Amino acid sequence: MVDITHKAITLRTAVAQAVVKVSSQATIDAINTKTVPKGDVFAMSKAAGLLGVKKTPELLPDCHPLPIEYTDISYQINDLEITVLITVKTNYKTGVEVEAMHGASVVALNMYDMLKPIDKGIEIHHIRLLKKTGGKSDITNT
Repeated sequence: MVDITHKAITLRTAVAQAVVKVSSQATIDAINTKTVPKGDVFAMSKAAGLLGVKKTPELLPDCHPLPIEYTDISYQINDLEITVLITVKTNYKTGVEVEAMHGASVVALNMYDMLKPIDKGIEIHHIRLLKKTGGKSDITNT
């Protein structure tokens, strides 16, 4: 791990996304009406994403364990694409970019797992960092 003992504690924020593309409107309808056989896709995927954010340092060896003080997971549906947006915040010495991207990835994978019985054409795209604030540099990728 990188030595962060010299760094100051500041508010660190990261926003990440993943895009889940389904192959039919029937899949979107099943999500919205909560008729997917495996359950409520958005609620279950949010729970999976929260675990993904919290468990990041257990799975990625160079990530520092840090206190996650806020996580928000939201969804935007546009035609056959579901954009997952995750915001993670902490007051700490290092950023939460990887935690946010890991959470977005886990949400997308959980959605894939829940939807695969009804849709064989699901794709996951554009897992990326959209914004980072705090620390030495701020980044916005839009």
